Parts: sequence; structure tokens; C-alpha cells
Amino acid sequence: MTTNQVLFGVALTVVLAVGSQVLARTLRIPALIVLLPVGFAAGAMTDDINPNQLLGAAFQPLVSLAVALILFDAGVGLDLRKLRGHTRRTVIRLVTIGVAITWGLAASVAAPLLGISHSAALMLGAILVVSGPTVVGPLLEFVRPVERVQRILAWEGSLIDPIGGILGALVFNAIVAGTHEGVAPQVAQFVLSIGVGVAGGLVGTGLMWLLDRKLRLQGPLSATAMLATVIGVAAACDIVRDDTGLIAAIFMGLAVAKLRDYNVPVRRPFAETLIQLILGLLFISISATVTPASLRNLIVPSLILVAVLVLIARPLVAAVCTLRTDLTRGERGFVGWMAPRGIVAAATASTFGTSLAAKGIGGAAEILPATFLVIVATVTAYALTATPVAHLLGVTRSARTRPLLVGNDPWVVDLAITLQSAGLDVLMWTAPEDQRERITRAGVGLAPQELLATATAQGVKLEDITALLLLTDEDDFNALVATMLTAGGVDGPIYRIAPPPGTHGVVHSFTAGEVLFGTGLSRDAIGRRYRHGAKILARRGDGSPWPDHDLLFRIRADGQLVPVLDGRTPSAEAADVAVLLGPGRLDQPAPSVVP
Repeated sequence: MTTNQVLFGVALTVVLAVGSQVLARTLRIPALIVLLPVGFAAGAMTDDINPNQLLGAAFQPLVSLAVALILFDAGVGLDLRKLRGHTRRTVIRLVTIGVAITWGLAASVAAPLLGISHSAALMLGAILVVSGPTVVGPLLEFVRPVERVQRILAWEGSLIDPIGGILGALVFNAIVAGTHEGVAPQVAQFVLSIGVGVAGGLVGTGLMWLLDRKLRLQGPLSATAMLATVIGVAAACDIVRDDTGLIAAIFMGLAVAKLRDYNVPVRRPFAETLIQLILGLLFISISATVTPASLRNLIVPSLILVAVLVLIARPLVAAVCTLRTDLTRGERGFVGWMAPRGIVAAATASTFGTSLAAKGIGGAAEILPATFLVIVATVTAYALTATPVAHLLGVTRSARTRPLLVGNDPWVVDLAITLQSAGLDVLMWTAPEDQRERITRAGVGLAPQELLATATAQGVKLEDITALLLLTDEDDFNALVATMLTAGGVDGPIYRIAPPPGTHGVVHSFTAGEVLFGTGLSRDAIGRRYRHGAKILARRGDGSPWPDHDLLFRIRADGQLVPVLDGRTPSAEAADVAVLLGPGRLDQPAPSVVP
């Protein structure tokens, strides 16, 4: 290919990757549903985006390193403290017993259905055990199942990818060697691969800790140094032993997220943008390598294989892996209805299928196109059915807003009590210990003291928080936290109290964000009015005005909290509960404050 052709091919791949994600966001569907057919169509219509021609021998190593970055990012977002009890037992079973069941069923069905050799069927079965955070995560965000189910599926998706990658490498090596050594040597090879990956993860974690503590890098340079460490360690592990870089990457993500006081910038906009771009490029590139001719005789057999995986294998896996746990019937059912295949299946199929085909293994050429069809069909099936199935099984989260109020002023505590009395599950956060005790005495739920530090410094999402209200008397603090958590830190809107007019903080005047309440209701004005006797109260009504009262929020019949934003009053509905700020006696001196 000429330089101009390569330039055009790279640019077209990037445009298609980003454009597909934009279209999916507009249509409110998982991006993978758009990325795969777009990549396939582009590959069929032009040779300009064929990655084997654009990148040659570098394509497969780049795919492996890109997947390592994705798994590292997924590991950072997993909280080890939440994996305990029956949740931990279920996850461990899913990535061990579940892998064995899926592999066995997929391999036994694939050989007669697709007309491929038993060796190729074993390889395809090993490839199809994986799921992955790249597809599970967006589906869970869209469906919003109850916390325990979401945690189980997120952990399974992140852990099963490296395990599936290693299993695929072991099966590949066994097929190539034509070994008949039995189970014990293969188990030993598996353990050796785990050991290499964990050792690499330990080295990588140590390197990142030294970079952070000794060089004290900040901002984008800190993120790029971290990502470079992940790439370097993953590449070194893969050189020592195939596919162990995936284990090292997930280990580094889990370890770094666990280290106290470690600065983890990977979840900030720079790295999130990079991961999003990598996902789009991978799906477009890999699907472009699948030709229409390779699919001609595989569509019907592959759909039957998908039916076996979706209707038999996954429900069986869920039934076995949740046996004798305290998961409800609905939770078990939804775990049995969520196993889409994603980027690791595509990457391993591209790597192992092509290599086995080159070595003359019967049916190996069908591994990649069959995997492509399984990915498209499973993602489409689960994307279209997950929400109604979750509702049918009763495992969706309540539509009621669960707000976190940050602040400790008396009016903030009173607001929390009022929202709680109106039926909302309210949490508060503040740092001073004496103020935390006062909030506890008031009967309001108290968030862990390290919550905001963990969320802002390490990029961990505030789980089960669907609205964040920043109400402290530090305007720059409110603005900074709002900015740092905007990119996915909260599963819902972020609001901050308006600063007093005419103030000139360091950042708050230049920070975008939703500003609470009407004109003149800055934090200073509310506090002054409250000290002069104003009360916060909740009243049910049809929207009729309350003389001398200011509307702060409306609580809808379904529990949604709708605030007044920058003077824009939400429309009234008959079953609303209005949260109001009463009048204060500004002509009277403020009462003395009793500590």
C-alpha cells in the first residue's frame, strides 16, 4: 500500500470508530451493535481499512496490548472490599466451574454444527468462554440492575477475560504440539501462566508506585506514565509466555486501586477517552478482517450455536454457580441472562484462528467468522432483552433518587432530614468528626469518611448514588469535586450550591456545572436566612404558590428529585412533594448558636 493509502485507511478507521460510537449514543444502544456491522461493511467494500495490510505483523501484538489496557482500566474500577460472602463465592464459581461448563458445551456443539475438526472446536469453545467489561459494562449501565447483580457480572466480565485468554493459549499450544500428555501437564502449564502474569503484575505495580511516590508526576503525564508501564509490563509478560500480559494488566489494575494514597488518574477524562478510542478501533479493525465469503455457510449454524450458549449453557452455568447462595430467584435468573461476547473473544479468535488455519488444522478458518457472528448475535440479543428481563425478574434498581449531600451546615442537615421524611434514601458526607457525630444523631445516613477521596483520587464510581449535591461553604471545593466526578463518577447528575454574588474564588467562577436554586439563593443567603428562623419543609400540593416561600426541589410520585436549577423552576405535577425554604425574620437578630 502507498503512503496515501495507509494515511487514508488509518483516518477512515478512526472516523468510523468514533462516528459509530456517536451514532450509538444518539440511538441509546450499546456501541458494539453499531461498531461490528460498520467495520464488517467497510471491510467488505474497501481494502483501505484492512488491518493486516495497514499494520502487517504488528496488528496482533497491538491488539494484545490494547486489550491489556482495557483490562487494566476495568481492574482499577473494581473494589476488592465489595467482593465478599456469597458474591465472592458466585464470582469464583463463574470464572472456574462456569468456564468449564461453557467450554465443554460450546466445543461439543460446534464440531457437528460448523463441520469443523475437534481441535478447531476445542479452540472455538475456549474462545467463547469470555465475556468482558467492554460489553457487559455498557449493558449494565443501561439496564441498572440491583447492586449485587451488577457487581457479580462486572467482576466476572473483568476476571474471565484473562482466564479465557490463557485457556485459549493452552489449547492452541496443545493443538500445535499434538500433545497427548494428559490433564496434569496442562494444569501445570496453566498454573505457570498464572504465575508469570502475577509476577509481572507485582513488578508493574511496584514500578507505578515508585513513579508516583518518587517522581510525583501529575496530570496527563502521570496518566501516560501509568499506561506506558502497563504496556511495557504486558509486552514483557507476553514475550515470556503467551497471553500472560492480560493477567498482569488486570492484577496491576486491582493492586493499584487497592493501594492507599495512590494517585490513579486512569479514570479521568484523558485515559477514559483513550480507552474509548481503543475500543472503537479494535472492533472496527477486527470486524473488517471478516469477509462476506467466510460467513456464507456459517450464519445458520452459528445462530444455532448462539441459541445453545444463550438458552442452555448460560442458564446452566448460573444455576450451578449460584447453588446454595443467598441470591434471590430473580438475581439468579438475571445472572443466567447476561453473557455477551466482546473484544477479547474477537482478539483471541483473530490470533489463534489465523495461526491454526496457517498450520492446516481442519476448520480453523471458520473460527474467526463464527466468533464474529456469535459476538454480534449475543450482544444484540442481550441488548434488546436485558431491560425487559430485568423488569420481569424484579432486579432493576428503584427509580427513586438516592442523593448524597456534601456539607455540614445546619440548613444542609435540615434539608437531608426533610428529604428523608419525604421518602428518599439520603446519605450525607462531611470530614470533621464532630460534625459526623451530629449528622448521625440526626438520624441521617452517613457515607464513609474516605468516600470522596477515593472517588476523586482513584476514579472509583460512587455506587448507588444517583445525585450528588455539593453544599459546603467552600465554593472552590464544590467546583473541583463537580469537575473531577463529572466523567462517570456518579450515576446521575451533580449539583453545586451557588457562591455568594461578587466572590472571586480560584476556580468556581470558571467551572461548568448545574447551579442549584433560584436567583438570590446562594449558600450565604440560605445560611443567613436559616439563622433568622427560616425552616425547610416538605408539602404535597398541585403547584399552588406558597407566599414568602422559595421552592428548592420537587419530588415526583416515582421518587425522582428534581431541583430548581439556576432559577429554572421544574414544572408541577399533581402528586409532587414540594421542598420549600420558609421565610426568615431578617428584621430580628439571629439567635445565638448553641454548639
